[in-house]
Amino acid sequence: MMNKPFLFLIAFAMVVTSCSVSKGARDQRNLLSGSWTLTNISYENASGNFQSVLFNDAKDICFEGSDWFFRDNNSTGRYTIAPSSLCNAGDRYIRWSVVDGSPNQLQFKPIDEKNKDISGGLGYRLNISFLTAASMTLKSNATVGADRVTIVYEFTKKQIK
Repeated sequence: MMNKPFLFLIAFAMVVTSCSVSKGARDQRNLLSGSWTLTNISYENASGNFQSVLFNDAKDICFEGSDWFFRDNNSTGRYTIAPSSLCNAGDRYIRWSVVDGSPNQLQFKPIDEKNKDISGGLGYRLNISFLTAASMTLKSNATVGADRVTIVYEFTKKQIK
């Protein structure tokens, strides 16, 4: 008959391993940490011109050139949209994580300056298509009429000076 401490140890080990993040997701999380510039937004599987509102926030043109910051020690960050006649400028705060999958995904949701959820649990997932220490490509799917369109986000990491 097994003793109680041994059963507790087995249960504890199962909980720890079931809640852990894969090495690949941890590596991507470490690469994501820091400051990025969203340099280009494009559309795959589509013809014609597109204009979209991204993340229930602003038009796609407002996001080009936006600055993104990911802090890995507490999973918070922000993106900053520059002022223009078409865009409501300013910081938007986020809580983010890397989700295991095939491919892994960047997941984020809006929060306020005090790290409180402001979206009622609504969040976004973008497929991590490519990620190195210098550049990143994220993709998300959208539906336009009966067609499926892939939105492609290309980032360049800012170098620490």
